[in-house]
Amino acid sequence: MNSPNKILIVRTDRIGDVVLTLPLAKYIKKFYPKSHVTFLVREYTSPLTLNNKFIDNTIILPEKSNQTNFWKVLSILKSEKFDTAIMVYPRFRISLALKLAGIKKRIGSGYRWFSFLFTDKVYEHRKTGEKHELEHNLTLLKKIGITDIEKTDVSFDIHISEQSRQKVDQIFEDYNIPDNRKIIIIHPGSGGSSIDLPISKFSSLSYRLAHELDCVILITGSQSEKNTCDKIMNELNSYNLAGKLTLEELTAVIEKSDMLIANSTGPIHIAAALGKNVVGFYPKIKECSVERWGPYTDKSIIFSPSIDCKNCTREQCEKLDCMNSIDIDNVYSEIKTLLN
Repeated sequence: MNSPNKILIVRTDRIGDVVLTLPLAKYIKKFYPKSHVTFLVREYTSPLTLNNKFIDNTIILPEKSNQTNFWKVLSILKSEKFDTAIMVYPRFRISLALKLAGIKKRIGSGYRWFSFLFTDKVYEHRKTGEKHELEHNLTLLKKIGITDIEKTDVSFDIHISEQSRQKVDQIFEDYNIPDNRKIIIIHPGSGGSSIDLPISKFSSLSYRLAHELDCVILITGSQSEKNTCDKIMNELNSYNLAGKLTLEELTAVIEKSDMLIANSTGPIHIAAALGKNVVGFYPKIKECSVERWGPYTDKSIIFSPSIDCKNCTREQCEKLDCMNSIDIDNVYSEIKTLLN
């Protein structure tokens, strides 16, 4: 097999998905140090790939009305002259563009109706939840001859600019946020990617952490989640930063923190990648489970429903209100032990 020279990695979905794909770049550079690695991502996730020392270039997916601009993508791919493409997140339009752009080696799932567009197919079902998403991603590297992968060598290499650090320092100053106490981030939303812990439980936990442990509580989320985040606010030691931060600024805030508490969502993977303590809430649904989507770190505490259900589905989980069975007293006790 000829060594790949110019490699494109396609991951055009969400924050956590991109984080769990970043380690591929380091492995590629380790095995093929002279190769040129490019990531194709959406604009809002691009701060995760920019300035990563193992990623040579980032292409932002051209979109129009939230749809992939096919002809623009095709034009970019043709001009870049990639010899290898790894389609981590398979979508028809981009897969077609890879073929029409003349990329000789195209790696992707063998289980899509458009899999004929790939020259090298990987036959793994991700929704069964038998492997972690990161490990599924690493499996794709076998098609370019990378098989000797040490899981202990996984690193994410997320870069935070000094400009973002300074902006976060200014936000702390503007909000009078003390940075001489334990800082805990609570990120209650998941953008619908999973089943969430009820907001009332987040609120109860936030109150105890702020009052009993005298921790600084930073509540984060998107602008559309601000009202939800308001429900977690306490009159003591709490600051709602929802809608106030860019992705890189959020990453810088996580860097300053001691712990992040969240559902299955992008920021929990950023925190894990930065080596922070994380507390996560995960349903038992296979495609959303901790086995597939848990933070890839040994510094995590994960809570799942205590209800003993089998073959759990999203509909069943919502109907039985499974996530409400998580005991917040137990969560608080575990956090207290970890912080102390």
